[in-house]
Amino acid sequence: MTSIQHNLQQVRQRIAAAAARCGRDPKEITLLAVSKTKPASAVAEALAAGQRAFGENYVQEGVDKMLALGDALRPEWHFIGPLQSNKSRLVAEHFAWCHTIDRLRIATRLNDQRPAHLPPLNVLIQVNISDENSKSGIMLEALPELAQAVAALPRLRLRGLMAIPAPEKEYQRQLAVCQRMADALDSLKKHFPSVDTLSLGMSDDMEAAIAAGSTMVRIGTAIFGARDYGHHPQQ
Repeated sequence: MTSIQHNLQQVRQRIAAAAARCGRDPKEITLLAVSKTKPASAVAEALAAGQRAFGENYVQEGVDKMLALGDALRPEWHFIGPLQSNKSRLVAEHFAWCHTIDRLRIATRLNDQRPAHLPPLNVLIQVNISDENSKSGIMLEALPELAQAVAALPRLRLRGLMAIPAPEKEYQRQLAVCQRMADALDSLKKHFPSVDTLSLGMSDDMEAAIAAGSTMVRIGTAIFGARDYGHHPQQ
């Protein structure tokens, strides 16, 4: 068993245990393996171990891996980093998901650039749930208006919300923030039938996110080991 295979098994067990504690079916929770700064060979190992969904933060790096790996094992690629306008076409043409919609202008570009032969791009609206100046995302009060506009774009499919809460060691505080996101998703679901996804939870707050109702956790280091920022193209 390779170390990546072993790590994936450990993370899946953690997800299953967290789900069991709150009476959820672990099948409701997608593991998104965050493969940024990792070589295509590491992704290939994870694919061989049954992992399907991968998250990339840098557009060109992600596209390079897609081209290196091909489609034989049917990986599903998620863009989870801040998206600059000049990179939107690559996301629209190559990725299945974009988690970081925080303004209508970028959503409109993705819609206009999504090729007709591909299914609509699955998109999540990023919420700045901890109100941090350094983080991307919209405030919760701006969500209804942006959701309405994004849902009207025919080449996009509004699937839900994503957030990166501020680091918080205390479980109950983690849970409170995650619960606010889950409540926001519930109110969105009432208006948009396509909404079903809450991308929330990383290595340190995964249990709280699952308890609150996250349907997708984003895990990198626990699967692939420490990140190497030395040799990869930014964005």
